[in-house]
Amino acid sequence: MLQHTGRNPPLLPDHAFVIQLYADTPVEAGQVAGRVEHLVSRQATTFESLATLLAFMARVLREVRDPGNL
Repeated sequence: MLQHTGRNPPLLPDHAFVIQLYADTPVEAGQVAGRVEHLVSRQATTFESLATLLAFMARVLREVRDPGNL
């Protein structure tokens, strides 16, 4: 298990995602497409671009930080 040294913030479970890429995704060409799931809330979506992936993750993390302000 990694120890929090103070140089890096802790890796919190509510910030954990699983990202699955389609088998034919040309990652080496800078493209991503697949499915992402937030492990704590179980929210999931498919994505066809890095922008869509990051937008989903940002939205979920905003909800985690401030659940009363949905």
